Amino acid sequence: MSIIVSDISYHYFNRPTLFESVSFSVSPGGKVSLIGNNGTGKSTLLKMLAGELTPSSGNIRVSASPYYIPQQIDFKEQTLAETLGVSEKIKALQAIYGGSVDQGHYDTLNDDWDIEDRCRVALTHWGLLNLPIDLPILQLSGGEKTKVLLAGLTVHNPDVVLLDEPTNHLDYVARKKLYEYISQTKATVIIVSHDITLLNLLEETFELTPKGIKLYGGNYDFYWSQKETENRALEQQIDAEQTALRIARKRAQEIRERQERRASHGERSKQKGGLARIVLNARRNLSENSSAKLKEKHSGIINDTQQRLSALKGKQQRNSELKINFEDAKLHDGKVLIAAENLNFGYTENKYLWPSPLDTEVRSGERIHILGDNGSGKTTLIKLLLGELSPTQGHVSRADFSYIYLDQEYARVNKKLTVLELAEQHNENNLSDHEIKLRLNRALFPQETWDKNCQALSGGERMRLYLCCLMISNHVPDIFILDEPTNNLDVSSLSILAHTIKKYRGTVLVISHDAYFINEIGVTKSIQLGTKQK
Repeated sequence: MSIIVSDISYHYFNRPTLFESVSFSVSPGGKVSLIGNNGTGKSTLLKMLAGELTPSSGNIRVSASPYYIPQQIDFKEQTLAETLGVSEKIKALQAIYGGSVDQGHYDTLNDDWDIEDRCRVALTHWGLLNLPIDLPILQLSGGEKTKVLLAGLTVHNPDVVLLDEPTNHLDYVARKKLYEYISQTKATVIIVSHDITLLNLLEETFELTPKGIKLYGGNYDFYWSQKETENRALEQQIDAEQTALRIARKRAQEIRERQERRASHGERSKQKGGLARIVLNARRNLSENSSAKLKEKHSGIINDTQQRLSALKGKQQRNSELKINFEDAKLHDGKVLIAAENLNFGYTENKYLWPSPLDTEVRSGERIHILGDNGSGKTTLIKLLLGELSPTQGHVSRADFSYIYLDQEYARVNKKLTVLELAEQHNENNLSDHEIKLRLNRALFPQETWDKNCQALSGGERMRLYLCCLMISNHVPDIFILDEPTNNLDVSSLSILAHTIKKYRGTVLVISHDAYFINEIGVTKSIQLGTKQK
């Protein structure tokens, strides 16, 4: 089933246009990724394709009703059946099994006699075992809620699939199942994601910007290769225009100097009385007219060159200018910072989180990946290691160290402050106002963003601002603790965070299911957690 988007635009009330003149099509069975920086409108565009929003102008045609999984969902009080969109059919089926001969029940069921079995098989496939179909979904974790929605793919087998950050909160097993589904499905698929493994399974890449949309005929790796080629060509154009500007300015300077020499020579001739005054005046006027024309010509050349140069620089990705680097941590490598012996934890008596107690160490300089399925206790382990929870069994000893905890919401960014106020709050070393603003600029927060409330920042912006604040405070932690830090980042912000952590020379504890991020930051050790006891 195809998707055709014709010259659409969208703007919120009393706000600038989000995007305009967006046109594209996806052929039946096509698999497309939609990428772009946070705030460019990817989720908004997906909602329009799903029929949940109407474009401000233009037209959208989707040839089949899409199955849409948004990034953020308000589940309210609903059951798994209601979430899957099958509650009316199941009620009708149960009524028929109870002896009802109401034709309305048969019409609702529409010969879908195996609907309950399909739901049970689908939930089991996505790792949700033995869950009753009338279970309130609010009793499930974030990852389990996403799995319920993904189970709908198996239940409904839709012709058009729209997914917005579907791998957020998913463990490795569920991600692998999603990858398999995307590889095998015959549906038309559009996905918004920062998961590069997922993006590389898709056949085409659409990049959304405020100026429109551009198609790259390949997966994410192909897109990135093309972008690098474009950026190199852009840099060459900028270099050529800068050279032309220098030549034009030099030529204009030479004309001014020649005019000044002629004027000086004419004045000396007049004082000596060599030529008639009328001849001197005529020569002077001719020279001035000629110089004025040349000056006007070169002024136009300079202005045109400056405009072209400004336009070219405007096309450059600002992220390429970002510089966030930390000094090395002060602890020498190999020092034991945390030692856990026979460690286990239970929220209820005699019911431990892990089947076997844990023995582990954290040494300075290590990069430790804590992994396990949803619900296996990864965040709980972090809290035990830091002393925020007391173990039910075993013992944890800790040396003296400092740490920074980064979660997926970057909660340490105070949402009640503006960007500049938060930066000033972290100015513990009495840096000048100029230096604070310079560092904000380096973190891609120009002057027009300084009065922006932190609550309005995207995930990538919160990440950049918090790292910038750490630099302003000159607080280099002994340990960076990252708890699913990439879930709310766009691809460029993910790259920034990966680069920052990769360059940091200290200890890292990371919980993440993002294979690209784990590979980029150079993990040296893993702690595998088993599932909790039933």
